[in-house]
Amino acid sequence: MSEYILDIENLTKEFPGVRALENVSLKIKKGEIHSLCGENGAGKSTLMSCISGVYPRNSYEGKVLYKGRETNYNSVKDSENEGLAIIHQELALSPYLSIYENIFLGHMETKFGIINWNKYIKESKKYLDIVGLNEAPQTVVSKLGVGKQQLVEIARALSKKTELLILDEPTSSLNDDESEKLLDLIIEFKNQGITSVIISHKLNEVLKVADTVTILRDGKSISTYDVKNDKLTEEMIIKDMVGRDLTQRFPERKSSPGETVMEVKNWTVYHPDYHSIKVVDNISFHLRKGEILAFCGPMGAGRTELMMSLFGNSYGFKSEGDLFINGKAYKFNSPHAAIASGLGYISEDRKSLGLVLIQDIKTNIAYSSLGRISKYGIVNSQKEITEAEHYRNELKIRTPSINQIVRNLSGGNQQKVVVSKSLMADPDILIVDEPTRGIDVGAKTEIYGIMNDMIANGKSIIMISSELPEALGMADRIYVMNEGKIKGELAKEEATQEKIMHLALVG
Repeated sequence: MSEYILDIENLTKEFPGVRALENVSLKIKKGEIHSLCGENGAGKSTLMSCISGVYPRNSYEGKVLYKGRETNYNSVKDSENEGLAIIHQELALSPYLSIYENIFLGHMETKFGIINWNKYIKESKKYLDIVGLNEAPQTVVSKLGVGKQQLVEIARALSKKTELLILDEPTSSLNDDESEKLLDLIIEFKNQGITSVIISHKLNEVLKVADTVTILRDGKSISTYDVKNDKLTEEMIIKDMVGRDLTQRFPERKSSPGETVMEVKNWTVYHPDYHSIKVVDNISFHLRKGEILAFCGPMGAGRTELMMSLFGNSYGFKSEGDLFINGKAYKFNSPHAAIASGLGYISEDRKSLGLVLIQDIKTNIAYSSLGRISKYGIVNSQKEITEAEHYRNELKIRTPSINQIVRNLSGGNQQKVVVSKSLMADPDILIVDEPTRGIDVGAKTEIYGIMNDMIANGKSIIMISSELPEALGMADRIYVMNEGKIKGELAKEEATQEKIMHLALVG
């Protein structure tokens, strides 16, 4: 019997106008942790979708052998029946069902048409114990944080007797602590004989857990490394990913912040459903011209809720306090009003809040700036095309055309469209919430460069980031939040990961 659980031979996949994969070959050993790396649009998620039946067998060329037999999957259910499960970057849980219902959804047995619910509640506890989720099985999934929902997805995969588990950017929405726990869990699966394939842009995590790393570039398999024997480093991975050395992750910038351009005093935000609960509690901070100001803290600290409430009252039952921009008091009642006053916002949830997925790239980029490219209510289509092409080239959006529907782009290229939309609105103050989530290292550097260019032009940026190296590498000052309050403030010169964590946890 072969030592390989998965053997891919010369796989080619085409979409209209673009070849996403070209003669990709890859072998994955039984019981190993195999990582797949590459820039956005390199073909990683497409490859895994071919393997798992998301794309049916007749839609691609080449062979996929699973456990020594050529596959012929026409749906995800076909692959799951053979012990192959995929967990996508965007979670696929039903938010209004309970944990145990999500775990067994689609493969519950019935007797005379009746489901034994108590049986599945009891059985779900076994899988929750395996993944380390200490929640009642009856808990509705929407009440859980993203990290816990990720564990429910994994429990669901395990309930199908999974032998090969594919995880697409499993830690992209998690904080450092949750990421650490999930990586430890994947290592434990390896000890139990489960093979894992991880798609990830977080190279430090890749080197921590992976036995083997395969790198894709432009839809082709470039190289495969044995992590220990080849003494693999982040620099080696990056060079193969982008086809060049990437020596400076955080572009250098001369920092000379000027006068205060934004000030928030005694800002309090109440929960949208439980009106007496303060999600943000009496926060005050200021932002200077030509400054990148970072907000760090654990998930649930209230950072996103704070910024959304400032940006057009987009979160909360109500908010109280004072907001000043260039010395003038504001209380925005809508995002449109905020944008009109020179305030921009890039959401962490690009699919729900940042994009219209069924529209094309050029339309999405122009949405926040229609007033600038319209006359008498009619959009100047030539200006729309010119602006979209400009940002397509500036941010290197991988697409055959700006007429491409956004939902057909990779997650990282979708994020670039969101950034383009905000940049086209030309804000004086830009709030960026996890600006590089799900983006490869090359694209991250490009976005950091764009942020630095904004600062050089006298703009100001507030950045929410769960990646501490990113905050330390880009910010002039850092506010640390937890439990809806600011726990401390650090200047760039004194900030370290240890100090940030200490302030978040101790204050």
